[in-house]
Amino acid sequence: MIQRIQTLYLLAVVALGIALFWLPVLQFVSPDGQVYQLTALGGAPLQGLWGLTVTTVLIPLLALVDIFLYRKRLVQARLNIFSVMLCVGYYGVLAIYVWLAKMSLQADWYILPWASFPLIGMVLTLMATRRILKDEALVRAADRIR
Repeated sequence: MIQRIQTLYLLAVVALGIALFWLPVLQFVSPDGQVYQLTALGGAPLQGLWGLTVTTVLIPLLALVDIFLYRKRLVQARLNIFSVMLCVGYYGVLAIYVWLAKMSLQADWYILPWASFPLIGMVLTLMATRRILKDEALVRAADRIR
C-alpha cells in the first residue's frame, strides 16, 4: 500500500486538507481598518459557514478513505474524481462567502497563499487517479497474459 506512489499523493492531500482546516484563506479589511480572517470555521463577523467547513473536512477524509481502498482500484478512481469535484466546489463556496462578506462588511478582501491548498490537492488527486488507472491496466494486462 505505502509503496505505491498514489498513496504518497493522497497522503499529501490529507496533510494539505488538515492544514487548510486551521489556516486562514481570506482576509477582509473593513473601511475603518478592522481586519477579519476567514478560516474553515468562519471568521469574527461571518458565522454559519458550514458549507466551507464541510468541504474542508470532506476533502482530506475522502483521500484518507481512498488510501485504504487500494484493492478496489476502480472504486478508488471514482472516489478520486468525486474528491476533485469537491475541490472545485470548495472554490465555489468560497466565492459565495466572499460575495456575502463583501456585501455585509463593505470590505476589501485579500486571498492568502493557503487558499491554493485545494488546488494543489486537486492536482495531486488527479495524479493519483492517473497512477491508479495505470495500475488497473497493468493488472488487467497481466490477467490477460495468463
